[in-house]
Amino acid sequence: MLRLITLGLAALLLPCALEAQDQRLTERLDPATAAAVGVLVDSAGQAGLPTEPLVQKALEGSTLGANGDRIRAAVATLVGQLGRARDALGGGADGAELTAAAGALRAGLPSSALRRLQALRSNRPLVVPIAVLTDLVAEGVPPDQATRSVLDLARDGRPDDEFVALRRQVQIQRRGARAPGPLDRPALKPAADPPVDR
Repeated sequence: MLRLITLGLAALLLPCALEAQDQRLTERLDPATAAAVGVLVDSAGQAGLPTEPLVQKALEGSTLGANGDRIRAAVATLVGQLGRARDALGGGADGAELTAAAGALRAGLPSSALRRLQALRSNRPLVVPIAVLTDLVAEGVPPDQATRSVLDLARDGRPDDEFVALRRQVQIQRRGARAPGPLDRPALKPAADPPVDR
């Protein structure tokens, strides 16, 4: 019954939504899904959230063969994540920063880490530090440890290329080939092996 109501609502909204939505949605999604995603994209845009990541999420779902319900749910989830990212970074964050922050939140990083990073970077772009923070967690660095390392760089006023170097260093460490460099930080050094009982 709920599905019939949803389809009926989508059919009523379809003519209006098709006029306003991205043509890529109408080309790749079934009409009901395109209309529902279009409504989500339009409302996100009116709320000042970036819309391109939402369109890309829907197109990704289509490419992966997801059904309309899953595509709508994934786009709605991303709208929520972008909203939480804006809550963390404030209205002055640009679309790229909000998209990076949404990825960080999705990776399990707390919004407080994003706010602290923003405070330390003041008027400097946040995309690279947030992306590096997210990547460190994806590499298996515990979130607290990754946050501490990235905040240390931000506190020291380091440029973006040093954040990227930190990510590279961690990737090398995680793959077992330790390459010492200027960014050696105790927070990222692997723990010593425990003593072996004999």
